[in-house]
Amino acid sequence: MASLITLVGAFAVLRVLGLLGVAALDGWLPALRGALAAMFLLTASAHFLAPRRHELVAMVPPGLRRPGLLVTVTGVLEIAGAAGLALPATHHLAAGCLAVLLVAMFPANVHAARTGGSLGGRSVTPLVPRTAMQVLYVGCCAAVAAS
Repeated sequence: MASLITLVGAFAVLRVLGLLGVAALDGWLPALRGALAAMFLLTASAHFLAPRRHELVAMVPPGLRRPGLLVTVTGVLEIAGAAGLALPATHHLAAGCLAVLLVAMFPANVHAARTGGSLGGRSVTPLVPRTAMQVLYVGCCAAVAAS
C-alpha cells in the first residue's frame, strides 16, 4: 500500500508544484514521471534493506532459482528505471521497460497473497486489491511510454 500512497502523493505534490510555476513539472506527464520514479525508488529500497529484503525473497515463487539474486536484479532494474524516467531522452523506454518488469514480477505478488506472505511485518495486500494496484501501475507506465 505504501507504493500506492507514494505514487498518488508524489503525483499530487509534483502537479501542484507545476501549477505553482515550476516549469519542469508543468503538466500531468512530468508529474506522473516523477511520481513513478519516487514509487520505484521506494519499492527498490525494500530489495536491499533488512528485514524487507528477506520478505521479498520469500515472495519469489519456489519454482524460480536463486530468489536472492532475482530480488537484487529486480531492485537494480527498478532504480535504473526510476533514473530513466527522469531523463527526457529515455523516459519512454524506461516506462515501457518498467511496465514489462511489473508484469514479470506479478507472479511473486500472487504467490505471496496465496501463501500468506508478509511485508513490513504485515500481511501482503490481498490479491484482488493488489491486482488493481498492479493494473494502475502498469497503466501509468504505459501512459508515460506512449506519450
